[in-house]
Amino acid sequence: MKVSELAALLNRFKLEMQTPGDPEWIALNRKSAVLFGQGKYLGAATAANDSLRAAEQALGPDHPGVATSLNNLGMLCYAREQFEKAEPLHQRALAIREKTFGPNHPDVAQSLNNLGIVYSALGKLATAESLLQRALAIRTENLGIDHPQVATTIDNLASLYDDQGQTAKAEPLYGRALAIRTETLGADHPDVATSLNNLAYSYLQQRQYAKAEPLFLRALAIQEKVLGPHHPDVATSLENLVELYRETGRTRLANKSRDRARKIRATRR
Repeated sequence: MKVSELAALLNRFKLEMQTPGDPEWIALNRKSAVLFGQGKYLGAATAANDSLRAAEQALGPDHPGVATSLNNLGMLCYAREQFEKAEPLHQRALAIREKTFGPNHPDVAQSLNNLGIVYSALGKLATAESLLQRALAIRTENLGIDHPQVATTIDNLASLYDDQGQTAKAEPLYGRALAIRTETLGADHPDVATSLNNLAYSYLQQRQYAKAEPLFLRALAIQEKVLGPHHPDVATSLENLVELYRETGRTRLANKSRDRARKIRATRR
C-alpha cells in the first residue's frame, strides 16, 4: 500500500487566511485541517462539507475559496478511499481555478496533481499520467526544481509508473522525491516517511526484501514520532510490514503488526 498527497489539506490555509470570506467558513476549514492532521477523517469530512456550504453561501459558487473547500473535501474523500466522490470535487475545483487564475497557476497544479492521483486510484492511468505531468511542469516553472510540491508530484508519478510495472522509470523518481524532501523539509518530516514507504513498497513488489525493510521501519519511526502511534499513516506502514513479514516467513511479527493496524483502522474511520 503506497501513500500519496494526503498532507495537502494542511498546506492550504495561506489562501484561506487571505480571502475576505465568511468567518464561519474559515473556522470550519481550520477545524477540518486539525482533524485531518489527527487522522480523524470522518469528523474532518463533516467540517469540510460544512465549510463548502458556508463558502458557497458567502462567496458564490465560482470563488477560489470555494475551490479550496472543494479541494479539501476531495482530499478527505481520497483519504477514505471514496475515489468516485473525490473525482467531481477535484474537477470542479480545477475548473474554478483555471477560470480564475489561468492555466499555469500553482493552485491549478495542485488540482491537477490531486485529480491525477484520484484517476490513478480509479485505474485511469493514461489520464492520470497526463495530469501529473502537467502539474509537474507548472510546479517546476513556478516553484523551482527542488520545491517540496515538485517532490510530491514526482513521487505520485513514480507510484503511477510503479503500478504499471515500470520500475526502471519509478525508482529514480522515488529517489529524487526523497532527496528533495529530506533536504527541504528535514529527515523526520511525514512527507519523507511517505517517500520512504513508497520506495520500500516498490522494493517489496520486486522481492528485494533487504532493501525494503529498513525503509519501512524508518518510515514507521518517523510517523510514530511526528504523527503519534494511532495515526492512519502508522497503520499504512504497519500493513506494509505485514506484507514484508509474511513474504519472509515471519508470521509472529506479521500478526503483531496486523493486529495493531486493525486497532488503528477501527477507531479512525
